[in-house]
Amino acid sequence: MAGLAGGDEVSLSHDKLREYICSANDAVHIKLVSQESDLSNDATTFKPEMSHQVFGESERIFGYKDLKIELYYSACKLITYLHMTYSEKVDAKQLGVEADNVLKAIAHHLPPGFCQTQEDFVMKLQKDAGFKPYGQMLSSYKLERCGKQKTFEMYKCDISCPGFKEYHARLQTFILWYIDAASFIDIDDDRWRFYLLFERYQQDGRPRHAVVGYITVYNYYAYPQRLRPCVSQMLVLPPHQQQGHGTRLLRAVYADLASRADVLDITVEDPSEDFQRVRDYTDSKICAKLDCFAPEKLQGGWCEEMAKTVREKTRINRKQARRVYEILRLRTTNVHDAADYRAYRLDVKNRLNKPFSRDKMYAERMQKAFSTEEVAQAVGNLSNADRLEKLQKMYEELEKEYRHTIDRLDRARL
Repeated sequence: MAGLAGGDEVSLSHDKLREYICSANDAVHIKLVSQESDLSNDATTFKPEMSHQVFGESERIFGYKDLKIELYYSACKLITYLHMTYSEKVDAKQLGVEADNVLKAIAHHLPPGFCQTQEDFVMKLQKDAGFKPYGQMLSSYKLERCGKQKTFEMYKCDISCPGFKEYHARLQTFILWYIDAASFIDIDDDRWRFYLLFERYQQDGRPRHAVVGYITVYNYYAYPQRLRPCVSQMLVLPPHQQQGHGTRLLRAVYADLASRADVLDITVEDPSEDFQRVRDYTDSKICAKLDCFAPEKLQGGWCEEMAKTVREKTRINRKQARRVYEILRLRTTNVHDAADYRAYRLDVKNRLNKPFSRDKMYAERMQKAFSTEEVAQAVGNLSNADRLEKLQKMYEELEKEYRHTIDRLDRARL
């Protein structure tokens, strides 16, 4: 039998190697385990939204067939279990390439001491019975889910709480799979504050507290003797998403900070699109109850008195207050009335145009001392038509975002 030509050998090798490539997002199985039976219950499994922070931009794993990575946490103490199974592993000697070291890649991000056998994990699972949330309970609420009433409790703590530092080290590992550009925080900095949400339930006749989500807040200094808290991270775990917990978490932060005289206002660090939607909805609900945002005053246009009132009563900062004003004004605008709708669009576009106006003024000043090429390099070279086109696109994208919030407000009949 004739041998394969060189090109055919390469093609066959590549086809063979492709059989050992899988999506990391599909291979990773995450669980919050309340009892031993959850281990074999596929309904309790959830998947990552992303895995590039662990496995690289391609989010692929090489070297295995039918790969399953088990990353399990006890629901209360977050005792961690890491294990993997597969039906076949690539033969490095035959194909000349090594399989990815999957467990090492994940373990690098986990605190030491995680379980590596299911037997060890099941044994330690019993320790969940003695877990109590850290810090001070701020509030509680009940929700109807699947025909059952569930109880949720909000807590606030800092690094002075005994045992919390170790607990947080396990908790923050979730962000690798659900928050893009995530980074672990320096918990030894005593300016961090943590707001945690737990589900309280009964198991074996004893109360249990399973983590639902959390927010981290950093207290920045604000001149002369005040604080400007900044929301850094917010995560509601997948089994509890789309239930309104994110809004309740954020409102708990506001409620805790708004009454403090030393807090100037609240900011947010580089909000994601999903978080900004939660923020817009939450802030709009709060501000819609303020007299300064009554429909007739919204139609009168934005004013500094609105920013001042919102900051004093809610600690929502000026930039976000303006955004909420635009959302609520759009909600009261008759878009079928040409004049009313046009007045709204001009109001928003005038704000969006301010950076362009500043650039134009800056360019005019620079032209007295620099060449046209140098000016263009420093401030850009948009023609008036290009500027108007960009402005229109910015407005359309913004109105689309605002309508998403308005639809949610309308569904809630607020």
